[in-house]
Amino acid sequence: APLLAETGGLNAMIVDSTALPEQAVTAIVESAFQSAGQRCSALRCLYVQEDVADTMQEMLIGAMKELCLSAPWDLRTDVGPLIEAEAQIQISDYVATARAQGRVLYELDQPEKGHFVPPALIDVNGIADLEREVFGPILHIARFKASELDQVINDINDTGYGLTFGLQTRIDDRVQHVSERIKAGNIYVNRNQIGAIVGSQPFGGAGLSGTGPKAGGPLYLSRFRKVDALQSDGALDGDMSLDELNAALDAERHAPSVVKDVLPGPTGELNQLSRHARAPFLCMGPGVQAATAQKEAVIALGGRAIIAQGVIAPDALVDIQGISGVLFWGDVTSKRAYAQALSKRDGAILPLLSGMPNASYVLEEQHLCVDTTAAGGNAALLAESAPDA
Repeated sequence: APLLAETGGLNAMIVDSTALPEQAVTAIVESAFQSAGQRCSALRCLYVQEDVADTMQEMLIGAMKELCLSAPWDLRTDVGPLIEAEAQIQISDYVATARAQGRVLYELDQPEKGHFVPPALIDVNGIADLEREVFGPILHIARFKASELDQVINDINDTGYGLTFGLQTRIDDRVQHVSERIKAGNIYVNRNQIGAIVGSQPFGGAGLSGTGPKAGGPLYLSRFRKVDALQSDGALDGDMSLDELNAALDAERHAPSVVKDVLPGPTGELNQLSRHARAPFLCMGPGVQAATAQKEAVIALGGRAIIAQGVIAPDALVDIQGISGVLFWGDVTSKRAYAQALSKRDGAILPLLSGMPNASYVLEEQHLCVDTTAAGGNAALLAESAPDA
């Protein structure tokens, strides 16, 4: 059966010194505290450039003071309760630990009734301090120097999660630089990072945040199609060691080409969907003819592939890095052994394909949403509204 998994994230936002403070604070509060933070896309770790950090923190705490905690059906409510008592206890204990460590910068009062956790702002050195996703209205804040921007990006990527990411800046080159380097399925610039819109913002992450393809994207429905299993009785000569396989994968690691499409959306907003090849699929035949057919099928879809030059032991798939899945058309017993080995891996969930691949397996998608009015004007709108010469 096909598997589509969306598995949460440690979502970050970067605010640089050029960001509009009022706009940034609004986006931060919406991203972190709407739905009581019970969104997979919610903001968990906020990075603020140190030049503006004091002002931003003061404004953010001021905005938090205005939040109303009450019943969800009350129109004045900004933050409702958590889903259950167990979640309330776990997150309250988490905040209590941070409070004892002197890291709680601000928190709202606890309502007398209901499974509420008051929104809290917690000081951290960076996203590496977050050991897990805290699924509630808890925002962690860190400061960074302008010269540390690339290191911040690396730290965010190193978590292995890749669902949503936010950026607040008025520098176009920075938008391009950060969006090209960050590993997140949905990137939001100068707006909140929750509430993807069907038709404009296909949603879904990568790595520890999901298998893809994006919900509502052009590759989504293809994943639900039944794919007939294929059978090959061929054999690959000899055994292939892990070192040999790693060397072959190293030779295959190159920057994949990127295809970008502009999607429809409201005036003043850019919605761009990019697709690029995932890491190589490992083509294991069995047999040279089957392995060659597998590689050709992956490449025809725009992906990357490498042929296993010999038999690979199932246990080798537990540790091998640099692949995005395995193609194998052999007997059922061998398929089961390879699938079980893949399931023991740490990190992203990788598929074992027993039939022909489709684009949803070999291509990775990334969506970029930019509020184009936030940087001081929408050139496209001005051009369209200009009178004819």
